[in-house]
This record gives sequence, C-alpha cells and structure tokens, in this order.
Amino acid sequence: MRHISSKDEQGPSGRKSAVSRTLILNAAARLLRDQGYVATTLRQIADAANMKAGSIYYHFGSKEEILDEVLDRGVRFVFDAVKQAVSEAGPNASYRTRIDCAITAHLEALLEKNDYTSANFRIYGQLPDDVKAKHRQLRLDYGEYWDTLLRDGQEAGEIRTDIAIAQLRMLILGALNWSLEWFNPDKHSVETLAHQASLLVMDGIMKRR
Repeated sequence: MRHISSKDEQGPSGRKSAVSRTLILNAAARLLRDQGYVATTLRQIADAANMKAGSIYYHFGSKEEILDEVLDRGVRFVFDAVKQAVSEAGPNASYRTRIDCAITAHLEALLEKNDYTSANFRIYGQLPDDVKAKHRQLRLDYGEYWDTLLRDGQEAGEIRTDIAIAQLRMLILGALNWSLEWFNPDKHSVETLAHQASLLVMDGIMKRR
C-alpha cells in the first residue's frame, strides 16, 4: 500500500490525490449515514465516488481506515461549530443565550451542514467496541464541553441547582441526536426545530401560572 506523503500533495498530482481522497470520504459519509456501517461496502463507496473499486486502495487500506476518518471529522465539525457559536455570543451573553446557540449549532451540523457529523451519530452505536474506543476520547471531550457550559450556567444561577449536570447533558444531546431519525425538512426548518428544542430545555412543557 502506497501512503500519500505531504510532499506528494504539494504538486499537481498531489492535489489530484487530495481531491480523490475527499471524494471517497464524502461518498462514504453519505452512505454510512443513509445505510449504516455493516451495509456499506468499499465497492459502493467507489461507485458513489465515481471511481474503480481498486483505486480506493491508493488512498485507504481498508473500509475501517475510511470509517475512522469519517468519524473523527464528524465529531470535530460539530465540536468546532458549537464552540464557535457560543464564542460568538460574546462574554456577556446569558447562559440561556449560550445554550440556545449551542443547541442550534449542534442541530445545524447534524441535520443540515455535515454528512460526517450525521454519519457519526447515526452509526456509532453499531460499531464494534474496538472501533468505538478509538473515538471515545473526542466524544468525551465534546460531552465535557457541554458539562462545563451547563455547570457554569448553574453556578451563575440560571439553571436549577437540583438538576444533575451530566444527566441534563445526556438528555439534551440524546434528544438532539435522535432527531436524525424523524426530522423532516419538508415540514419545518432546522431553525424552527432548534427554537422548539431550546424552549423545551429552558422552559419545559408546563404552562406558567
């Protein structure tokens, strides 16, 4: 197997190689998102990328190598999007505003902007434990970011002190990620869904007296 070096990618052939690699990853992300890990084959990925099946081995040694990069890119994209959205809210923003920005950025990455992110959250539970282990730390880091955001909001007096932060984070992210299975863009927008999700998290479902 020939591995692509940084030197290879500096010239025209290297740029072509980088484009081909991206086409393979984009095709794999879409297929993994739509049909899962087990059902997705290298031949299907090659067909979707409009190349011969054997050409994939110029860039990747196996389906698992492709999977690893798709999973890594998926979490990094949503992680960066959420951090940027919260940062852009500004240091004086309320925690309600920061959490709203985080919810919106997470849903946009998941449902609208990035096949890698939606593939990651859809198939992670299907993967063997040894594959999950490679990506567990990054997912834990993302969860810890949410824990810190919610805990800071609690310490600022904006979130009730009788709520366990880890459980709150798991409920929020679990609900957001499950939207992959039922969200229909023909019925409403991601923006509308994000607004509704924020209302549910912040205000609950009971009418105020």
